[in-house]
Formats: sequence, structure tokens, C-alpha cells
Amino acid sequence: MKILFGVQGTGNGHISRCRTLAKALTKAGANVDYILSGRDPKDYFDMNAFGNYKTFRGVSFATLNGKINLRKTIQRIRAFRLIKDVHDLDLSTYDCIISDFEPVSAWAAYYQHRNCLGISNQVVCQYLKPKEYGLIANVIMKYYAPVTIPIGLHWFHFGHKLLPPMIDPLQTAPQKDNTIVVYLPFESLDDIITLLSPFSDVHFYCFHPDVKQLINQGNVTLQPLARDHFTQTLAGCAGIIANTGFALISEALVLGKKILTKPVAGQFEQLYNASCLEQLNMATVMMNLDSQKLAHWLDLPAVDPVIYPDVATELANWIVTDQQEPLLSLSERLWRETQFPAHVNNRIKSLGYVIRK
Repeated sequence: MKILFGVQGTGNGHISRCRTLAKALTKAGANVDYILSGRDPKDYFDMNAFGNYKTFRGVSFATLNGKINLRKTIQRIRAFRLIKDVHDLDLSTYDCIISDFEPVSAWAAYYQHRNCLGISNQVVCQYLKPKEYGLIANVIMKYYAPVTIPIGLHWFHFGHKLLPPMIDPLQTAPQKDNTIVVYLPFESLDDIITLLSPFSDVHFYCFHPDVKQLINQGNVTLQPLARDHFTQTLAGCAGIIANTGFALISEALVLGKKILTKPVAGQFEQLYNASCLEQLNMATVMMNLDSQKLAHWLDLPAVDPVIYPDVATELANWIVTDQQEPLLSLSERLWRETQFPAHVNNRIKSLGYVIRK
């Protein structure tokens, strides 16, 4: 089977999830071409899984001090370039089109009357209709990357045919108490250091795109972005402080790390994710860089991991066998293999949902 896979490049979480599925598709025997959009090509890293991928400008959101900047976002849009890229992308040689919230591949499929699998956390909104998604957000979700077959990934099914997260197998490591990983790429580095420095009995490993070399600054070690080193550090830490993207939070849940998360202000997807995490008792949420909330969270006990099945392998096999199994059946089967810790199970039951077995 020959596949075109469009990957949203604005967030490392999208790339991480698609990297996991890319490996599974290769093992399943698929021949896959990848396109990425939304980021300057020089800023991509650890991209071996995508082979000779192509990049497009696409559409990306601009942030300033941890908030979506609508004016700069609009200024970034190059409508004629986007239309040309969509028009020039020939899909005639592909058996299957996949888009992880990537607009060039999705719109090319739309105009060439092709089915498009939308595999992402974003398409969950087509099932759940979150209250955090207002009029503008719903318009964006409908038209940003339109797909015909939405396959939503989520931490819980909420009674719909959603799938659990796709995560690479993660190696655990001996946990170092009072060691916290920080990944807040949309926040000012100075603001992050101001937040963390007073907690001198805790060592923070802060990964940030503005850091180009390792720097020790008191109880804060500033680290440049590197996937393997980040994963190793995450495996041995006691907890993580992060924005509320889907992929990294999923990894922290699987590793059994306590989570303090700050959604990017004005980013409806992250606001919704934060609401879900609170609803499921999976994380502590702060709406700004709040030292009191941080102090309270640091005193919380360790948590048990969530055990999700190998979704990437199951999904890759489902794709290359032409989706013969109904999506609902695939969903129910994967959730039966999911194991939540007791505190999450109790919250799920209190919300009136049934744990599928």
C-alpha cells in the first residue's frame, strides 16, 4: 500500500506521535511518503523515521508570552502559497491519504475527492463538541484540515469510538526525588526561571527552544531540545511541568509521572485538554505561572502509570488491511486492553462511564 502522510509540524507532539506511527507503518509493509508543514525546515530535528520528507509552509499559530497572538498568526498566513501547494500536490499515485491536522494534505484530498484519514487529538472535537471550542475554534477545526474519516486519539473514550494515545515503548528508570522536568516552549525563558528559582531544594531540568547549549543556573539546568536526552531525563524524574499538548502528557501518564500543566492561553485545544485532565483526575492545572500552585503540586505524592496498548501497531495494521475492521470494534478492543490506576478508575466511575473489559 502506498500512503501519503501529512504531518503537522508546528508542535513536537504531532511529530512525536507521527514518528511512532511511521515506524509501525514501515513494519506493516506500507510505502509511505511524508510531508510536513507549519515550521521552518531548519528547525526540524530527529526526523530519520520520515525518510526523504518534503516540507511546506502551511499554516501555524504565533504565540507571545504563552498566549496565542491572533494578529501575528494572521500576518503569517500566505493564502496564495497555501492554495498553490494544495493545487500542486498530486495524490493520484497513493492508495491512502493520512493527515495529522496537516492542511496541505487534507485540502489536496478534499479537492481531489479522496478519502482522508484524520488521525489526531484535534479531531476528537468532531465527536465530543467541547464547550471550550467557541465559534472561531469550531470554524478552525472544520476548515483547517478537513478529513472524511476522523480517528480521534484521547486519554479516555468518553463513550465514543476514540482510540488511546500512540506512544513509543518507553523505558522506565530509577526515579530521582526532587527532580522535575520542565517543558514550556511557549513561555518566556526568563519567566520560567523566575518561577522555578525560589524552590532551591528541587532540581529542575528545563528544556526550551531558546536554549542552544547546556547551562546550569542554580537549581535550574537549561537544556537544548533533543528527543533522546529529553526522554531519558523524563524517565528518571519525579514529575513534569508542561504546556497541555497531547503527546507529552500521554508519555508522562504512561511513565507514571505526576503532572503540572499550563494550557497556552487562547489555545482552545490545550484548554480542552486541561479540562479533561482535571475531569479524569490525571493532572494538576495552572492557568498561569503560579508559584503557589507549584508549591502545592510539589508536595503531592507519586502516581501510578496508565497502561495503554500498542495503538500504533494496531492502527498501522488496520490501515494497511483497508480498514476492514469497523472503527468502533477497533476502539472497543483497544480500550479493553487499557489499565487505569485506581484514582483514575474511581473518577471515571463517578462520572458515570463504564470501564470497558
